[in-house]
Amino acid sequence: MSLSSSQVTIRPSYHHGDLRQALLRAAKQLIAEAGIENLSLRKLAERAGVSRTAPYHHFSDKNDLLCAIAAEGFRRRHQSAAANFDNRARSMLERFHDYANGYVQFAVDNPEEYELMFGRSIWKHQNSTEELRHVAYPCFQHQVDMVRCWQDCGVISGNNALRSAQVIWGALHGIAKLFIDGIYTDTAKIEEVTHCAIDMFVIKYS
Repeated sequence: MSLSSSQVTIRPSYHHGDLRQALLRAAKQLIAEAGIENLSLRKLAERAGVSRTAPYHHFSDKNDLLCAIAAEGFRRRHQSAAANFDNRARSMLERFHDYANGYVQFAVDNPEEYELMFGRSIWKHQNSTEELRHVAYPCFQHQVDMVRCWQDCGVISGNNALRSAQVIWGALHGIAKLFIDGIYTDTAKIEEVTHCAIDMFVIKYS
């Protein structure tokens, strides 16, 4: 007996690497729709149109999946920050502003990733994977290195790059959360707000 087209379920065909990326994209969509607590590998398989066992070839459990999403976010953010900082067409002060604006814009454009990158669901419960730590720690170290460079160049004050980087990060994280949580609603003002915050750290000359 032959089956009609309406009776046949067509599953998408993925190469090994493509499936992992497809699962990560589907997971972010599910988190955006129903939150982290409602995400499961079973639901992920259904959304991606693959067998229930397919996600386990890439992620050992839900925490592994969440850490993989966060790690991908850190990679993208680090690449963007590094590219902006290496842009010799911009002055050091302009690069400082670009870093701040880029940080908050990334958070607003990618709220699900951002919440996993810096939220309690992973870090507070010490659930980070080696993959995540491998990309997250260098990302923050790069922030410290940038701040040290801006201090050495006389752009911002202070002589403790680590503490200054932590304070600047805290300020930008707070701004990002205000936009993500809907306290600040006009995203067209992101650059204006971040520049106002960063100007508080910049050395002023009379």
